[in-house]
Amino acid sequence: MSHVRKPLVFASVFNASIVVGEGIAGFKSHSLSLIMDGVHNLSDEMALIFLFLAYILPLSLSKNLQRSANFLNSLGLIGVSGILIWQAIVRFQNPVHVIGVVPVAAGLLAAAANGAVAAVLWKVRKQNAAIRLAYLHNLGDVYVSFAPAISGIIVLLTGIYFFDALIAIAIGIWFIWSTMKEVLISSELLLWPEDAVCKHEPSELLQGEDAI
Repeated sequence: MSHVRKPLVFASVFNASIVVGEGIAGFKSHSLSLIMDGVHNLSDEMALIFLFLAYILPLSLSKNLQRSANFLNSLGLIGVSGILIWQAIVRFQNPVHVIGVVPVAAGLLAAAANGAVAAVLWKVRKQNAAIRLAYLHNLGDVYVSFAPAISGIIVLLTGIYFFDALIAIAIGIWFIWSTMKEVLISSELLLWPEDAVCKHEPSELLQGEDAI
């Protein structure tokens, strides 16, 4: 079972670095697109933690933990995206000075870290639908994290700050659309997940375990 737990731990650590890095950089540079990506990764971080707990706590809790992870990867993200889109619209009326070089550096680093998360989850993506959703989510995040970097480059080249808010809106719309699509496709598996068990271990041994 450790070969499932370890990737989830590494994924959580890599993702936590994105949350902290983008959060600090976003507030320091006043970049809403960077803050949006950081908050989104906070949702991912909580989901990864729940997935890890599903593989170390008793089986009786694993399905509920996976449902919580799925909720954070879907409905929670839609809600947060909606709030931040509204904040971006407010910024069109009240422009805020954005330090362009910070989103460029932070966005590129976040893309690399998201790639590391997807790489470690790739090894265990076939365990169940919840882990597969987390893997696909972070794989897409590699490209999404480039958005703040693009925003920073445009701000540096043009000096027009509303591009940051515009890209933040684009990121939010993409989050909402892609998440709703995944929920519609995999709704049954996400609402009724399998037990968080290792598919490489004999089933008779797993049935005798009261904790994993």
